[in-house]
Amino acid sequence: MTVIGDDEIGRSRMLPPLPERMRPQNLESYVGQRHLIGPGCVLRNMIENGNLSSFILWGPPGVGKTTLSRIVAKSLGREFFTLSAVSAGVKDVRDVIDRARSNSLFSGGLSPILFIDEIHRFSKSQQDALLGAVEDGTIVLIGATTENPSFEVITPLLSRCQVFVLKSLEKDDLQFLLDRAMREDPVLSHKDITVNETEALFRYSSGDARKLLNILEIVVGSFGSAPVVIDNKAVTSCLQENVAIYDKGGEMHYDVISAFIKSVRGSDPNAAVYYLARMLDGGEDPLFIARRLCILAAEDVGLANPNALLLANSCFQIVHTIGMPEARIPLAEVTIYLASSPKSNSAYMAINEALAVAKQTPDASVPLYLRNAPTKLMEELGYGDGYKYAHDFPGHFADLEFMPDQLSGRKFYEPADNRQEETLRSRLTSLWPKYYK
Repeated sequence: MTVIGDDEIGRSRMLPPLPERMRPQNLESYVGQRHLIGPGCVLRNMIENGNLSSFILWGPPGVGKTTLSRIVAKSLGREFFTLSAVSAGVKDVRDVIDRARSNSLFSGGLSPILFIDEIHRFSKSQQDALLGAVEDGTIVLIGATTENPSFEVITPLLSRCQVFVLKSLEKDDLQFLLDRAMREDPVLSHKDITVNETEALFRYSSGDARKLLNILEIVVGSFGSAPVVIDNKAVTSCLQENVAIYDKGGEMHYDVISAFIKSVRGSDPNAAVYYLARMLDGGEDPLFIARRLCILAAEDVGLANPNALLLANSCFQIVHTIGMPEARIPLAEVTIYLASSPKSNSAYMAINEALAVAKQTPDASVPLYLRNAPTKLMEELGYGDGYKYAHDFPGHFADLEFMPDQLSGRKFYEPADNRQEETLRSRLTSLWPKYYK
């Protein structure tokens, strides 16, 4: 190991960045994702048994998707090809598949691994080009994505892959990484480092190992050859002075996304469109923003303005169709519309409470008169007896108990204080006085 003294910290730029220097080489040094690689868990079993099939790793940035893929290939002795969906085209995909077929004669019958980073950015035609090779075992595909594969990966390809969900790292994981970096890294291990506080360090890391190590390297480098004292003040002031360095690596910009969401929720269209511009300028995936707008329309605007969800969904379709730079216009239009709309989270609160109650009452019996009776036996048992068809009654309403007996009178939806829902409240009060007054 090359020893690097305190006075040589400036020359450490010749080394790879700290996250690369600390990249684990085997499962034993890999941190986090115990639900996948712990003893007896699915991915570890796949590696130990050598029965490797194609899969997609879905999780936030910096949780070890690329690292885990490399460890899988190294552990199984598989040839490892890698493509980035940002820069690769259909020709690149076909070239890799052709190479895999050519090399298969010399690989002992083991299919090589093709790792595709940011697979959610692959077009339909690029994904189609993978299907045959994945299907016949020419390659084992490992995809990495920060986006929900259900939306971004075509169904035929998704059906040929398992999806493994990776989680943000816990505080204990981050502490372990911090301690190991200071103990084992050839630069940091020769620095005089004292850690007094970690709250800011872990908060800015947001469960992202790469962020943690990048921040650590920036903070340590800011002290030059002087003894390093890491505390909340040092981390915060250092990051404020190094925003460009901190954001340069194509991160998801969680802080800006959070500010964007809260500005829309807080009815400030000016701040919302500013943070939208920050995200677009920083290279954020416009479809990710469009999905966030759909969620905002349902969760925060809700029934105060039901048209908001229609516009947000239309925006998602438009952005998907036309792409950037034109997509910035419908994104701005819907951002301003949602921020300017009245707000209600009544549907969000209703479903959350209903889910909690449903989990506690999984065996609550549906009243017999609400049950379907497709067979003669069910008719004889009284299924459907006493049901009142609403359209046969004045106002298309029949006074009938729809809840299970044990939940009779339980209310989940509470109309919010806005014009749209006041109209709903008035109607519901006339229909259901036991719930609404």
